[in-house]
Amino acid sequence: MLELVRPLVKQRSDLTFKHNKSLGRHGWLRLTPAYSVKLVKEIIASSPPNVAVLDPFSGTATTTLTAAEHGNPALSFDINPFLIWLGNIKCRSYSSEHVALVRRGVERSIEAVTALLKQTNWTPPLFNIERWWSSSTLQVLSALRAGLVKEFGEPAGDCTDGLAWVTFCRLVIETSSAAFNHVSMSFSSGTVHHEVEHVTDLYLAILDTVLASCDAQILGHGEIVEIDARQIPEMDRRFGLVVTSPPYPNRISYIRELRPYMYWMKFLEEAREAGEMDWKAIGGTWGVATSRLNTWESTGEILPKILTNTVENIAKSDGKNAQLLAMYVLKYFHDMHLHLSTLPNALENGAQLHYIVGNSTFFGNLVDTPAILSASMKMLGYADVESKIIRKRNSNKALFEYDVTARWQG
Repeated sequence: MLELVRPLVKQRSDLTFKHNKSLGRHGWLRLTPAYSVKLVKEIIASSPPNVAVLDPFSGTATTTLTAAEHGNPALSFDINPFLIWLGNIKCRSYSSEHVALVRRGVERSIEAVTALLKQTNWTPPLFNIERWWSSSTLQVLSALRAGLVKEFGEPAGDCTDGLAWVTFCRLVIETSSAAFNHVSMSFSSGTVHHEVEHVTDLYLAILDTVLASCDAQILGHGEIVEIDARQIPEMDRRFGLVVTSPPYPNRISYIRELRPYMYWMKFLEEAREAGEMDWKAIGGTWGVATSRLNTWESTGEILPKILTNTVENIAKSDGKNAQLLAMYVLKYFHDMHLHLSTLPNALENGAQLHYIVGNSTFFGNLVDTPAILSASMKMLGYADVESKIIRKRNSNKALFEYDVTARWQG
């Protein structure tokens, strides 16, 4: 059962995604699980100059962008095509001439909206879309989207520029009924009607913010590539510093919050694809990902005893779906163990690791994430494995965020 620990640690919102909103490109799009730019900066600043930085779980590219801004070479892995697309747009340098071309293209797109409203335009096949946008707002958004396609091409296809589309992603959320007053999305009681002028003016205001953040040139080079973090291949490039925040074992599905962007950008076409993508993600729980847990089997790795004990305790609890959630915890740490076993394919000797993780509870049973990951690291030959508390995650004093550190000496 859960053993309460009560060190004097503050929640520190400056070490969460909330702090990132005012930091240029880091604030372009909100994703709840994004972690603190400030924390990444502190780790990189304390590392050797120009060290090559790796993030095996890119998300919104917080680590890679921060490292590139600092002047370091950096690379991130992800399996979500939208996050790969977004991260690479965030990490590029843009000339003043390019920014001017984007602005002129957007102005032409907006001028075409009135005429485009007279025709039927494509809208995303997002389930229950009427709870997101009123029918009139949806018409305006789809007309503006059609104008942007004529100027810049499809984001997931022949796109010639991503800045206008990042702006559109932000627009569809800010005109929606989605509310960010929780760890994930909720919805207000009724959809709001937005006039054409309001939508286009808001788009231009967001665009001003996006383009203004392009003035700061990227000193280093950052890139996001498609690689499954559980199956990292032998790489030509090697990295001396890993700074990452993998998904937490708390059953918050990243795909849930990304779906509106991915549908509008045509990175998703049907709900089944979202479920398949979440199944491939570590900790995924959306749709088919949950049902497949019932038949999932470990590939036979020897896992830490602390993990098997934790799983047994959850399975024996009286909570609803205890067996399923025990399997979820087992698969999460099984996949993280696979990740850590293949990570050395990308590491220099002596590489330093920083894993920002959070613990969880299931039916009163503590899932001690830093202890379990530390045990996996030690089993796999990592040295100097330690963990320290960074901040309290919420009012429950037993839930914390940690920095699990280690060194690879191959």
